[in-house]
Amino acid sequence: MKYLFLVHINEGYTAEDYADAWVRASELIQQAPGARGTELHRKIGDDKTLIAIASWDSKAQRDAMENKDNSEVSRIIKSAAPFCEITPLGEFEDPEWVVNPSE
Repeated sequence: MKYLFLVHINEGYTAEDYADAWVRASELIQQAPGARGTELHRKIGDDKTLIAIASWDSKAQRDAMENKDNSEVSRIIKSAAPFCEITPLGEFEDPEWVVNPSE
């Protein structure tokens, strides 16, 4: 499953600043069972808007990680919170089909 959210970077802060916090928190979160990686994408033409994607084996495993007390992850997230606005876009199942161009 994929968990997606939109990140808007506030003035005086950069995408690189947020990415630093993202990587530090992600390295800890990725130690949880079922974690399959994260991606952070910058919007073309707008260096203050990012989309974040976290991949998990299942929603249950992601929920278990969220319910586990991890003070270091919480500290990292809180340190970045004043500098950005995060909007969850939702949880999505892995694709049932993938269409690739013919070779």
